[in-house]
Amino acid sequence: MLQQAREILKDSFGYDTFRDQQEEIIQTVLSSQDTLVLMPTGGGKSICFQIPALLSNGLTVVISPLISLMKDQVEALRANGINAAFYNSSLSEIEEREIESDVLSGGIKLLYLSPEKLISSTNSWLSNAKISLVAVDEAHCVSMWGHDFRPEYAQLKEFRERLSDVPFIALTATADKTTRKDIIKQIGLKQPKVFISSFNRENLSLEVRANIPKKEKMKEIRQFIGDRINESGIIYCLSRKGADEMAQDLKGYGYSAASYHAGLAANKRVKVQENFINDKTNIICATIAFGMGIDKSNVRWVIHNNLPKNIEGYYQEIGRAGRDGVPSTTILYYNLRDLMVLKRFAEGGAKSEVYIDKLYRMLNYAEATSCRRKILLLLL
Repeated sequence: MLQQAREILKDSFGYDTFRDQQEEIIQTVLSSQDTLVLMPTGGGKSICFQIPALLSNGLTVVISPLISLMKDQVEALRANGINAAFYNSSLSEIEEREIESDVLSGGIKLLYLSPEKLISSTNSWLSNAKISLVAVDEAHCVSMWGHDFRPEYAQLKEFRERLSDVPFIALTATADKTTRKDIIKQIGLKQPKVFISSFNRENLSLEVRANIPKKEKMKEIRQFIGDRINESGIIYCLSRKGADEMAQDLKGYGYSAASYHAGLAANKRVKVQENFINDKTNIICATIAFGMGIDKSNVRWVIHNNLPKNIEGYYQEIGRAGRDGVPSTTILYYNLRDLMVLKRFAEGGAKSEVYIDKLYRMLNYAEATSCRRKILLLLL
């Protein structure tokens, strides 16, 4: 079957050889063993469930948190001649019925669902589908200690129990040991084989700038962008207001910039994202709401305007730079005010001790005086 997998890799995806660990992961999935995959952004996670899907007789269900991510992956699969569809809130009732019919007739190999649609469909039409594999993409969302938890993910364990004989594969770009254990627990993975690829992105430079006054920081950022006028980049901000202000400031100096956050209307967010992917907008000033699953290989730099709240989120965000392997720059600005604000947020919620511990690990990285790359890899 591995020979068939190699043929599909070449014929359907255009690659001559598998990347590090992909072949072993596929073999594990095909042997019906639960699997947890940690692979850097751009490392080829999707291949790890897409090829087993094509080698299986039934339907592969892919649980994915973002409509834009589903749309991009389904379009890419269809372009390669693979029968795939997404099922989420963007569809009309007629479109939903068509997809349900196609799934039940065996006309679709991969079905991407939002967690909300999965839960609402489990007791209805989806219960009649012949499911052979379930993939949980962006699996850090499952964890209550991850940075983007959604309540619907908490019900995945019940779905897993219903499909006791079906293998599950959970995939994420980053999760520390605590989050990994929580992912396994929350989904109910059965003695999963865990694959952790190297997180060393040698093409990314890591720079940290501490306690720079706001005016001087903005001057530095404008100068940095001015030296890279035609390059794509992302600036992550702590708040929606901060993202809006940053975008306005840069536009005022003639730079091609837009803000992106959950406070914008859905159609506006889609437009901003499409303009960035198609190189119509060079700079996105965003909260962490932006970037998950963005397939843009030529992001040349990522700036954090504030201290991130955990090392996993930081790693995932800088990982959106240099996905094509070309040298790219990351800069982290932080001050003690960032720490106080984030600590206040952490103290106000459940699991506050865990959040505060993660925050201080992030601070340890930022304040490091030795090689940050080694410290980053150690903390992950």
